[in-house]
Amino acid sequence: MANTFTSATLYEFTAFRRKYRIASLDKLLRKALVAEKICNVDRSGARYINNPYGSQPTTEVKAMDGTYTVNTFTVLEDTLQVTDEFVIGEHIFDFEESLAKFPLWKNRIDEQNNSIATSIDKWCLNEVCERANQTYTTPAGGFTTAANIPVIMSNLISKVSGYADTYNGMFLVIENTDVPGFIQSQAASGFSYADAALNNGFMTSYMGVDIYVVRTGCFADLTATGAAGSKTWTNDGHRVFGVKNVATYAAPRGVRYEEKLVTEKTGMEIATYGYVGFSFWVTKYDLGVDITIA
Repeated sequence: MANTFTSATLYEFTAFRRKYRIASLDKLLRKALVAEKICNVDRSGARYINNPYGSQPTTEVKAMDGTYTVNTFTVLEDTLQVTDEFVIGEHIFDFEESLAKFPLWKNRIDEQNNSIATSIDKWCLNEVCERANQTYTTPAGGFTTAANIPVIMSNLISKVSGYADTYNGMFLVIENTDVPGFIQSQAASGFSYADAALNNGFMTSYMGVDIYVVRTGCFADLTATGAAGSKTWTNDGHRVFGVKNVATYAAPRGVRYEEKLVTEKTGMEIATYGYVGFSFWVTKYDLGVDITIA
C-alpha cells in the first residue's frame, strides 16, 4: 500500500485534533478558571450587554392626609462591550511532528489551552479587583499570619452583609503564598473542622466563604501595553473578596481553534483565540472588596 494520505484522511486527522482540543479546553475551563466560578458568564454572542438602572427613590413617612410629593428620577445606562482579543499562534513543521518522540500537536494544544485560560482568568480577576468599590486593609502579616484569618474573614463578611445578593454566596481569591496562614488557622479551629483540615489539608470554604487560590503574580500592576489588553490595573499586593455572580464576563462564540496550511512551509499553523468583555455592574460595586495586604 502506498504511503500517502488522501484529503479525506487529512480531514479525519484534523477533525480528531479539533475534538481533542475542545475536550481539553472544556475540561480546563471547568477546573482552572476561578472567573467561571465567581462571575456570571455570558456566551450569547452579543458584543454589547446593556444593564440600564434608575436612581433610587426615597420613601416618605408622614401623617395620613392622602397627599404625596412627585419626585423626578433618572435612568442611566451601564454597558458591557467586548473589546479585547486573546490569541495564540504557532507553527508545527512536519519534521518536528514526524521526528518528535511524543505527539507534538497534542502538547501544543494543551499548552495553548492552558495559556489562554490562565490569561482570561487573570484578566477577569484583576477587573473584579479594580472595580470593587469597597476597600479593606489586612492587619500586619496579611493572610500568612494564622491569627489574622478569623479577624480578616469576619471583617470582609461584614462589608457585604445585609445585601439581598449575598444569597448567591461569597468568595475570596488569594494567591498560593497566602495558603499557609489559612492551613494553620483551619487546623487550630474547632474539633470537626480542624480534624477535617488535618486529614484533608487546605479546605476551600471558611466561615461560609468559598476560597479560591491562584498562583502568585496573578494580581498585578499592568497597563494597556501589557497583558491586560485595553485595561489598566494597579493590583500588586491586593486580593479580592465579594458576592458571586454579580460581575459578568462575556465570551461570544467561546474560545476557538484553527489549523491552516501555510505557503512555503511544511506542517500546519495552529491558532487559539477568543473575545472577552467584562463588567462589574455599577449598581453592584459595593458587593466587591479590594483587599490590600499589610
